[in-house]
Amino acid sequence: MSDLNLEYLIRKPADDLPNPPLLIMLHGYGSNEQDLFSFAQELPSELLILSVRAPLSLGFGSYAWYSINFEADRDNFSNLEEANLALKEIDRFIDGVIDEFDPDPDRIFLMGFSQGTILSLAYALNHPGKIQHVLALSGYVNQQLLIKPLEAGAYKDLDVFASHGSVDQVIPVEWARRTPEFLNKLEIEHEYKEYPVGHGVAPQNFFDMLSWIRKRL
Repeated sequence: MSDLNLEYLIRKPADDLPNPPLLIMLHGYGSNEQDLFSFAQELPSELLILSVRAPLSLGFGSYAWYSINFEADRDNFSNLEEANLALKEIDRFIDGVIDEFDPDPDRIFLMGFSQGTILSLAYALNHPGKIQHVLALSGYVNQQLLIKPLEAGAYKDLDVFASHGSVDQVIPVEWARRTPEFLNKLEIEHEYKEYPVGHGVAPQNFFDMLSWIRKRL
């Protein structure tokens, strides 16, 4: 068995079929693996779902992928050294999951919320061909985490569902609105939606995301 280096929760597919589609969940700052896993029972039964706990403990059941400075501007918001270490841990985890569970290599989904979205987008962009579908909830593309140069032709098999609250009080919606333009430049298929909520996932957001997933199974 592979060494899965991060704590996680798992929901196996309803039918024990070989090579199931895989969905890996990365929670946001100050949360834990239970958060996004609450979606699992509503998601398609054929998915193998693993919800991962970030490595940095903030105490009282709260975890983070990296430290953030809420008082700083966008360019200094994230501890980049810790974020890059987290990306390496995520890569090791995904490799371990692939080795252990043998999912369909053409149907791998990565879902993030907030800080988890920032890392999900960076991971997919830094590893062309490894992830086919990214669900980017309430986050943005942090170009400081990208291994450049990025080549548009490398992402023909990647698409992105991005969503954000129009009154998000944690990550300004203006940051998220730059995502479609960035993805367009790399010729990455995507869908971007906004909802009249703060830093969270509105019911309509979830149903739109669910429909997007189902079309790719």
